[in-house]
Amino acid sequence: MNCELKRLQQSILKFSHFGKSENGGVTRLTLTQPDVDARTQLIQMMEEINLRVSIDDLGNIYGTYEGKEDLPPIILGSHGDSVEKGGNFDGILGILGAYEVVKVLHENQIRLRHPIVVADFTNEEGVRFGPAMFCSGVLAGVYEEQKIFFTKDRKGITFQSALEQSGFNGLAENRLKDGTAYLELHIEQGPVLEALNKNIGVVEGIVGMNCLEIIVRGQSNHAGTTPMQMRKDPLMAAAHLIDRLNDFLRKVDEELVFTIGQFDIFPNLHTVIPDQVKFTFDVRHKSEDIIKKAMTIVEQEIKNVEEKTGCTIFRRVLWERETVIFDNSIVDSVETSTTALGYSYKRMYSGAGHDAQFLAKMMPTGMIFVPSKEGKSHCEEEYTSIDSCTNGVNVLLQTVLDLDKKLN
Repeated sequence: MNCELKRLQQSILKFSHFGKSENGGVTRLTLTQPDVDARTQLIQMMEEINLRVSIDDLGNIYGTYEGKEDLPPIILGSHGDSVEKGGNFDGILGILGAYEVVKVLHENQIRLRHPIVVADFTNEEGVRFGPAMFCSGVLAGVYEEQKIFFTKDRKGITFQSALEQSGFNGLAENRLKDGTAYLELHIEQGPVLEALNKNIGVVEGIVGMNCLEIIVRGQSNHAGTTPMQMRKDPLMAAAHLIDRLNDFLRKVDEELVFTIGQFDIFPNLHTVIPDQVKFTFDVRHKSEDIIKKAMTIVEQEIKNVEEKTGCTIFRRVLWERETVIFDNSIVDSVETSTTALGYSYKRMYSGAGHDAQFLAKMMPTGMIFVPSKEGKSHCEEEYTSIDSCTNGVNVLLQTVLDLDKKLN
């Protein structure tokens, strides 16, 4: 059995209209009207093949394809929300791929031993309501649910209020509690698979990360009258620190990645030496020891730059996670299914976070990656060919069939 390419293509095209942006991408923020429309369409599709649909109090949607035995379900899914001006594949491919798997089973009148659940997890991106992945995080006990419900967007609307307005405020008793396995199909969101000409990424885990906020404080003064040797310029200090970190951290390990994603200058006037600079510094690697080594270098260079410039530098951790290692039996099953289908593959780690990192706390978990053109994602140019999407869904289907036979 294989999935139907044209039907999958039509599904992706259909959902590309929910929140369609002017350059062909989507803006489908959590529980906005485009997201509500996409959710409504998904439920309609689920009901057309007689899935039992339920919604929990976090807005997570579950469509259950009943099994022959009283066993915990195999969960397939991802997220339907997007970033602003995002692409047509991030997240939604995992949901539509899961739906296609169940559609194939339904058409062939096949019932597996395990129930199969197609899941759409709310607010994975964390764009409208932060932090990211907070609904799968609540399920896994990572986030406190009361804080989540009262989180506000930029307009002051709480998550709880948005849920109520959307009509997707279901019941707490419907929350996902356990499962035999969780599988998430996703685009790679990076350039590796395409560069190596590989069909499939067999994902072994999700790398650990530390995200810091670094604040450099100096002394504000007139831009034209203050001699250079008498300045405490936090922007020059920040630039010096960044240059040193770039130099030293590149030598730590070739797989270590680090990013400055936000940068703010105060008061941000062209005639004024700033008094403060604030930026984020994101460091990621699968090895905890490498992360610790990188953090040690950050601490040492902060001290060195303080001594050299006379500025004061503070840092605090905004977010951190340990490396998540997926279940070996699930990863091996993905690899076996990929090989059986004749697809080339690479075993790899994900540099991005996914709902799978939290579901892994609840049940054996694995992921399947398909290539992203030029490694682009979180942008309107994001693209994965329909052939690659179909390959991924076929691996998902074969992995489900394999796990259904060997897991209880």
